[in-house]
Amino acid sequence: MSLTPQIVAAGCGAVLSRATLFAPFMQAACDHYQITQPLDVAAFLAQTGHESDHLLFTKEIWGPTVAQRAYEPPSTKASELGNTQPGDGERFCGRGLIQVTGRRNYTLAAIGLDLDLLNSPELLEQPEHAAMSAGWFWFNNKLSALANAGDFITLTRRINGGTEGLADRQALYAAAKKAMGIGT
Repeated sequence: MSLTPQIVAAGCGAVLSRATLFAPFMQAACDHYQITQPLDVAAFLAQTGHESDHLLFTKEIWGPTVAQRAYEPPSTKASELGNTQPGDGERFCGRGLIQVTGRRNYTLAAIGLDLDLLNSPELLEQPEHAAMSAGWFWFNNKLSALANAGDFITLTRRINGGTEGLADRQALYAAAKKAMGIGT
């Protein structure tokens, strides 16, 4: 599947200039992580589009909110994320097109992407690494099987932990399929 800026724009709900910037990197991520089947690509576009607020953000907006304060040790959430040092919550906040969050996930992504993310977590904000980290997450969480089976709800839960933003995700999925010429 060749991802044109127009397909990326439709599937991610992005303006054409952002889609043009991200299209080659998303294509590289899909190629590298074998996100190749039409339903898989459509779901990948929709989920990354929602998670990045339509390709606008590659870094979590930091408040810190009440939920984000829980990223800091000592807390159950911090422990789940592998955040062990003061400041880990903000340092390892969500980055990439599918928000990699927490010291543990940054460590795994650093190995998978061969990047020094523990010393330079901001690398995941760059379009190339933001897209590749999303492909890495997709592959390592075996999301292609869910996407190809059309199990969009379970897929959303695996990414989000729930179904937050489901209506937007589904609208993007429908737009991606339409742009790719996939019947509903």
